[in-house]
Amino acid sequence: MILRLDRTKVNQLNLITLKQNTYGLKGEITVPGDKSISHRSIMFGSIAKGKTRVTNFLLGDDCLSTISCFRKLGVLIEQNEEEVVIHGKGTEGLQEPKEILDVGNSGTTIRLLAGILSGLHFHSTLIGDSSIGKRPMTRVVTPLREMGAKIDGREDGKYTPLSVRGGDLQSITYRLPVASAQVKSAILFAGLNADGVTKVIEPVATRDHTERMIERFGGEISRQGNEIYVTGGQKLTGTDIHVPGDISSAAFFLVAGCIVPNSYITLKNVGLNPTRTGILEVLQNMGATMEIQKNDADIFEPTATITVSTSDLKGTTIGGNIIPKLIDEIPIIALLATQADGVTIIKDAHELKVKETNRIDTVVSELKKLGADIQATDDGMIIKGGKKLTGAKVDSHGDHRIGMMLAIASQICEGELILENANAIAVSYPSFFLHLNNLAV
Repeated sequence: MILRLDRTKVNQLNLITLKQNTYGLKGEITVPGDKSISHRSIMFGSIAKGKTRVTNFLLGDDCLSTISCFRKLGVLIEQNEEEVVIHGKGTEGLQEPKEILDVGNSGTTIRLLAGILSGLHFHSTLIGDSSIGKRPMTRVVTPLREMGAKIDGREDGKYTPLSVRGGDLQSITYRLPVASAQVKSAILFAGLNADGVTKVIEPVATRDHTERMIERFGGEISRQGNEIYVTGGQKLTGTDIHVPGDISSAAFFLVAGCIVPNSYITLKNVGLNPTRTGILEVLQNMGATMEIQKNDADIFEPTATITVSTSDLKGTTIGGNIIPKLIDEIPIIALLATQADGVTIIKDAHELKVKETNRIDTVVSELKKLGADIQATDDGMIIKGGKKLTGAKVDSHGDHRIGMMLAIASQICEGELILENANAIAVSYPSFFLHLNNLAV
């Protein structure tokens, strides 16, 4: 294992050497706050009137980028450990930024913020890191332009930097060409500032944190099947938000508990939003030994304590409507499949190509370095399980989820695994290596 280091030092490391775990992972950890909900708590707290207090906020780099952007928009945001207090003045209280709004590595920040800025009568510029510069923005630019926003960027708004001049918006009916919670949320944010009722039609249901948050802040939103309706001109009021644990972060230790011999892990405060639980369905289908104890007291966003232990796993096919419920977990599911008996097929996952990296190609290439029998397809991958993995030099390629997947892989690899660009993990799970160390004691 790595040496015991404090969080700041771990996050500064580009290169970490990890060794096989021959004793098992045992113990209990509390999952850090959900990234998607942490982002949205800042956004809604900023456009609402009054004070919003957020507890268990995720202090990952992405969420800190969201705080930075809204401070540049004139919002007073206090931060103390994992508690954040936002002093909202309503949408009309946001001010034209004097600086460029830098979202860092956060696709959620740039796409949802574009929706908010589209309804404001001033100019702003959005930019991110090199990864954001490669990610498609047309999917949000197109509907926001239809609503009346003036947005420009490289290749006619396909890529950052984006220049947004907002103004009076008109409601639209928009059918999403791809299932994307980010695009849906950008349109709903704009719809809150538009004239009339905005309707978004999803091909399949995606994570619904934005819809839940609108209701939490006193707004109204309705759903009929895959159609979502929001009326413009609503006034939101500040509230208290407790962020549940991020199931996408929990997924790495859920898988670790299943594939590392002699393991028994309990994860507390895991968010169980029904639009996010695809990883649990996959684990159950593959035969994982798992116990879920729901916390009935959580109404805003359901949570549970989940216990997993070393399991005999079998291959499965993953595709169709479940993909939006586990799109961020596919890298760690691919590792899980390498340890299952039989073949696992992942399909209908085209969206993996436009994440922080092309996650299809990157996952396949990095796991092949470890000896996995895995091949890429146009929309996913095929993994033949049951093959022992061997340590090698691998690279996160700046993608936090691939970095964590490879770190978990080290626990079952014979020999040492050297992980390059390990600091990318701080984007969503700053305490990841400390938790891994604690479970290995």
